[in-house]
Amino acid sequence: MKSKITLFFTILICFLLQCTVIHVISIGSITPNLPLILCVSMGLLRGRKSGMWTGFFSGLLTDMFYGSVFGFYALIYMYIGFLSGYAHRICYDDDVKVPVLLAGVGDMLYGFSVYALQFLLRGRLGLGTYLCRIILPEAFYTVFLTIFVYRIFYRINNRFMSPSKKESESIWVLK
Repeated sequence: MKSKITLFFTILICFLLQCTVIHVISIGSITPNLPLILCVSMGLLRGRKSGMWTGFFSGLLTDMFYGSVFGFYALIYMYIGFLSGYAHRICYDDDVKVPVLLAGVGDMLYGFSVYALQFLLRGRLGLGTYLCRIILPEAFYTVFLTIFVYRIFYRINNRFMSPSKKESESIWVLK
């Protein structure tokens, strides 16, 4: 129960930071995607299920306040959190390279899915412009922020949430 409450407040704080403080550090109206970093982090640290639920509720908050189609961002974040949870068993938690890589790939998937479902279906075909001006700078900025923010989420997970055993850490002794 303590883990779920901590995760709820972490999602809420990340959403509030994304809405308020992150816009202060935007460069050319490009901001890093903090809820995506949270989804990737919880997927890596806690597994597919936790990453999926973190993504769903992060996206639901985004949908309620900023989305034009209800459930769109919840679905995207949910898939990104679920897919990043596949690396839960095979990577070390304190290593930063895998979260940085997954945040970059996740942000690219996020950018392409937003383009495909919100712009392409409306007849706007400027993929090159959208890729160069929005998707790549946001992915780069998100990767840069992941280097610092992942360590904070790692400490929150180890300090306030109940530990989840990895399959590689469990030892089966046959008697």
